[in-house]
Amino acid sequence: MATRTNARRHRSIKRAQATLLALASIFVAGNASATEGALGRPVAGTSVLSGVGIVPTEPVWIASLQTVYLDGSIGASRPVPIGGQTSLGLNGELSLTLASLLKVWGSYGGWAFASGITLPYIWEKVTGSFATGQFISTTSDRASNLYDMLFTPIEAGYQISETDHIALSFNIWAPTGNYEAGALANPSLNNWTFVPTVAYTKLVPKYGLEFDAVMGFQFYTRNTATNYQNAPLFTLDVMGLKKFANGFGMGVVMGTVQQLGNDTGPTADRLNGFVGHDFTVGPIVTYETKIGGKAPLSASVRWVPSVTSTNRLKSTKTFMATATLVF
Repeated sequence: MATRTNARRHRSIKRAQATLLALASIFVAGNASATEGALGRPVAGTSVLSGVGIVPTEPVWIASLQTVYLDGSIGASRPVPIGGQTSLGLNGELSLTLASLLKVWGSYGGWAFASGITLPYIWEKVTGSFATGQFISTTSDRASNLYDMLFTPIEAGYQISETDHIALSFNIWAPTGNYEAGALANPSLNNWTFVPTVAYTKLVPKYGLEFDAVMGFQFYTRNTATNYQNAPLFTLDVMGLKKFANGFGMGVVMGTVQQLGNDTGPTADRLNGFVGHDFTVGPIVTYETKIGGKAPLSASVRWVPSVTSTNRLKSTKTFMATATLVF
């Protein structure tokens, strides 16, 4: 019995990749709620992975590579604030790749602690329509560059029981990317974003089942270039997963982003606060193995199309792939 318990604990180390995916609630532009340009940092359904509430008790390094692709739009009947302007609808396509490194420091007083950093790279294409007198002109813009960096100064995990785990983290998006006022496509939001997060994992080893949830809040500073202030966002992603003996797993992911209050600033005020929300649901496939028989490697692929949305890019083409190595 002790041997089985130790094996489960060892497997939980590789699941700690999700520690980095508190970094995922992060994502950037595209499928978020009603922030400036309908491009916020979170993408509903992308912050939860297997073992998201588990932080290893042993001192280890965790390296993660994550890619998100999204192609979405807002109908022309809705005005959208972007770059200090107002577009009649919006189309956005983007690919975001995040390379993350997490250091787990070890366990102290029953809590396990970690810190991390994420370097993102973004490619995006944005198309908007603008009224000039009686005419409407369509403009497209592209950007490809390093995106805003993400820092996780502290993450703390606690094992409530053999099957219940919780993790608390504080994440910071820094405006390190290039930003140009008036541009439609920008590799930065030009603001600081503070993201406290709570994650929970429930294991049911008898049936090979796992349930995970991530809840977070995002607090934005004002974009000084456009005087646009994004309202705080509430995010919640949940997942049910069935694991198999051959290392594969499959399940369902659901996510939502809800805006708490109105955006403010000259453009936001003209649009009655540009309040938005979204909800996504879709399948996920996971795989776990070991490199050289020692280093745990885990990977996953998911599709999380929009079910409903208001004042944000609606997309049926939202995909995410991840790979994480523990060493």
